Amino acid sequence: MSGRPIRVGHIDLSFHDASAREVEAVLAGEGLAVERSAAPHEEMFARLGRGEVDVLVSAWLPSSHGAYLAPFEAEVRKLGILYEPFCFWGVPHYVPDAITSVADLLGPMALRRMDRLIQGINPGAGISRFSKAIVAAYALDVAGYHFETGTEAECFGRFEKAVAERRWVVVPLWHPQWLNHRYKIRALLEPRGLLGGRDEATLIVRKEAEALIGERALAGLARLSLGNAKVSALDDALQRARR
Repeated sequence: MSGRPIRVGHIDLSFHDASAREVEAVLAGEGLAVERSAAPHEEMFARLGRGEVDVLVSAWLPSSHGAYLAPFEAEVRKLGILYEPFCFWGVPHYVPDAITSVADLLGPMALRRMDRLIQGINPGAGISRFSKAIVAAYALDVAGYHFETGTEAECFGRFEKAVAERRWVVVPLWHPQWLNHRYKIRALLEPRGLLGGRDEATLIVRKEAEALIGERALAGLARLSLGNAKVSALDDALQRARR
């Protein structure tokens, strides 16, 4: 293992990329070379399990990603918590406050105006699993609502287009994420607890890579704390830089 770069993997979503860059900066500050890679949820955890990446930024534990980490949890170390993410269904700020909960999507006001397509991201994301459960549990499909998985561009672009046109739309989202930094989005109450609650975005390192990383760098990574607001801002800055 001596002399090779530290292999840092992140889930292939922009806010994971943003936080991975902060982790990589800590490693670089200790004089370590970094090899970065990205993949969808299941594949990135599979790579970690196969020993193809040394550091994962990050596992949302326990709800969103716990099942992906469980098969090889004994082989890794949980270094620290970068931020505390949570999933939600949101509506633009101009949707009336009378629509406060998921159940209100079945009320007459929402049925007159609300788009029925709830556009999500990839199927491995916790928000995608949770959203499918919500549609079924609240019988939203009876009123024509349907959740569809897709790309980041499809999900976020559809929301931005709806806002530009002042249309009523539900976005399945999470904190932290750049839309929250740029727009006023009101979270809908979901009293059945189907959105997984608040997770801990945990920095994961394979135990076999600890010697390569070194104690100073590991200690620096363990101290790294970003918070939801900072990650949303970093994500927004990354989006603007790409345009």
